[in-house]
Parts: sequence; structure tokens; C-alpha cells
Amino acid sequence: MSALWSAEALSAATGGQFGARFAASGISIDTRSLQPGDLFVALAGPARDGHDFVAEALARGAGGALVHRAPAGVEAQAPLLHVADTLAGLQGLAGFARARFTGRLAAITGSVGKTSTKEMLRAILATQGRVHAADASHNNHWGVPLTLARLPPEADFCVVEIGMNHAGEIAPLARLARPHVALITAIGSAHIGHLGSLAAIAAEKLSIAQGLEAQGVLILPEDRLALCDPALPPRWIGFGAGTGEAQLDDLALDAIGSRFTARVGGRRFAVRLGAAGRHLALNALAALAAAAALGADPQAGAAALAHFTGLAGRGAHRPIAAADGQALLLDESYNASVDSMVAALAVLGLQPARRRLAVLGDMLELGEAGPREHRGLAPHVIAHADLCFACGPLTRALFEALPAPLRAAHAPDSAALAPLVAAAVRAGDVVLVKGSLGSRMRLVVEALTRETP
Repeated sequence: MSALWSAEALSAATGGQFGARFAASGISIDTRSLQPGDLFVALAGPARDGHDFVAEALARGAGGALVHRAPAGVEAQAPLLHVADTLAGLQGLAGFARARFTGRLAAITGSVGKTSTKEMLRAILATQGRVHAADASHNNHWGVPLTLARLPPEADFCVVEIGMNHAGEIAPLARLARPHVALITAIGSAHIGHLGSLAAIAAEKLSIAQGLEAQGVLILPEDRLALCDPALPPRWIGFGAGTGEAQLDDLALDAIGSRFTARVGGRRFAVRLGAAGRHLALNALAALAAAAALGADPQAGAAALAHFTGLAGRGAHRPIAAADGQALLLDESYNASVDSMVAALAVLGLQPARRRLAVLGDMLELGEAGPREHRGLAPHVIAHADLCFACGPLTRALFEALPAPLRAAHAPDSAALAPLVAAAVRAGDVVLVKGSLGSRMRLVVEALTRETP
């Protein structure tokens, strides 16, 4: 098989100058995951400068490096490709790769559910062709270009995830990706502290349609149409539970998944999903609608969803050791918003358990609405949990809104909370751990899994 990037293509995509010509079999921005033959892109950020790792990358077998200054410890005639700016160079690679790709591309954004929906769509499409998608949540100003730069020309489908924190971030990435199908999974209050209102969040999510190819299709939640109209593109599909062109009916939830009837592309068929929660069933419906809009067969692809399970940090179920036996961990530690908190607590409530423990960290980027939004979670905790452990200043409002019997412990941060949770877990318990990434709830997960093979 030929290299992903020939020397000629690298030069044409970036406009750079070679120290010594080379080809590349892949693209890397991190020496820890670099594979022999990769092009190492020396991105320069506030925390670290990739140029400081060029010598290490070449020693580890990189085919060459993309640089915008001379890296220390590397000869001038080394396999280097010199550009004015490495991020712009990566974007050039992305644009070139997208232009030579002849398959069909879907782009996914949303307040919650982006990565899970991306993985569901990947699984559906993989039943009918070669699919390229990022292995992680590469959805920002460098993650989207990196995903596209790694796109094999011979792939049949590509799935790109696009995220945001501030206004104006989605549209440029959508225009770079040029999707045939753009999917908005949800419009919720995540990042409302930066954008100010739900209407502003909806407008930012809807800007993904600015990148649509001619005759492209936007797919969005039917219950948010009022926020999006009249800015919808000519072709759009709404999805929802019993509403929209793509519909979910007869939903039956259980502890490890769900069954439902999907109406997609003019057909009606049964679906088994191997991950629990109404929110994930709706994500699956959206993925099926996107597959149909890409030209795939959603009914044939739906069989793959039976094997889809929660992702690490996003709903993965894992047995853990307790002092007197075994318990179950629901790992939702990667991130949190109001909608995803409510959904995760509902999944906790589905679990057969001796006790249900909700271990919650702060939801960030909510601005002045933070205390109110955290207090608003109290009815959901009361409905689905037997005990609540919490950490961070914002969860104090939630903790104080709970009845005394539910209040297990509150701590200033996850490092202080982790040993309290680990000491409290007993056999037969189910433990939900969730909070925004900045709350570092991963420390609680590590404490709970330390003694578990």
C-alpha cells in the first residue's frame, strides 16, 4: 500500500520546504503515541512546544517532522518540512486530504452525546464500508484538522466530531470538513457561561450547517426546532421520540441497554442497543438517520448497535472490588452538563443494586447559572440514588438541597472525596461517578479501581 502522504502531496498541501524529502504513513502530534513512519507535527501551544520533541520523534522512527523553527538537536538536512506555522500546515494537510477524499463525510456536534454518537455511526457504517473516524474526542481547532489529515483517500466514509467552548468555533471547522451530513445531537446548557443563552448555543450549534456540501442534510433534535427556525438549511431532518422524520417508538429500557422501534428513511425496524439510557437510544436513532442520509442502509447497520457499550469515562460499566465482595462502577467521569447528569442519574436508577451511590463533581462553564443548575439536580438524585457524595464549591448547593439521609459526604475536591467513596462501597452497590473534566473525577475512578484487576 502506498504511503498516506507522498513527498509531493506534503509539499502541495502545506507549501513547505523540505530539509530532506520524505513520505509519511500517518500523522502524529504526540511522541508517546507516534508510530514509525508518521509525520510528526510540532504544534506550539501555551503549555508545551512540539519543536522541543522533534529530535525524540525522529529517534522513535518518525518519517519526518513539520516545523516552523529549527528544532534543537536536529541537523538541517534531517527529514523536516519547514512551514510558516505548523497549525496552519496541519490545516493545509486537512484541506488537501478532504479534497482528495471521494467518500461520504458526516460531522457531529452537540451539547452532549457527540463522541457516543460518533462511535455508534462508525459501527453502523463499518457494516457497509471502510470508515475513518478519530479514536478519541479530537473535536477542537487542532483535533478536527488532525482527524482529516489522517483520512485515507480510499475510505468509504468519514465521521468527524466538532466541539466548541465559545461562539464562532464550529463554523470554521465545519467549512474545513465539508460534510455531506451534519448532525446536532442535542442543544443544552453546556457552556452557557460563555455563550449567555440557550438561543446563542443553538445558533452556534446550527453554524455547522455553514460547512454543508451542496445538497447536504442537517439532522437535529425535533424538540429544539423552535430554537433553530428560521435559520435551518434547505434540507433537514428532525429526530425524536415519536416525533420528527426519524422517530423512536416503543422504547424499553433495562440496566444494560434498550430496545426500540426506529422509523428511518421510510422504513420501520427493531433495534437492540447494548448501552443503557434513553439518551443513548436517541443518539442511536440520530446515528441511524445520519447513516441513511449518507446513503448507507440503516436497517442493515442497526445490528451493530447490539454490540455497542458505554465508552470509558462516558458510561462504561465496570465491576470493582468492595471490602466484602463486588460492586459495579458506572464511569461517567470524562465530562458533565445538566442534560448528561440527568441522563446518567436515570441510568443509575435502572440498575438492580443493594445501594445506588451518586458521586458527583461540579459542572463547569455554567456562569451565574451554576448554583441554580446544581440545585436543580436534587430531584433527580432523590429519585435515583440512595446516597450522594459530592465535591467542589458548586455541588455544595446540590448537597444542601438533599434530604439528610442521602447526604453521604461533601469534600472540597475529588482528591479529598476519593478515599471517602472507596471506603464506603460495599458488595452489591452501584456507583455512578460523574463531573466536568476540570473536576477531575477520574481520581475517584482510580481510587475505586485500584484494587480491581
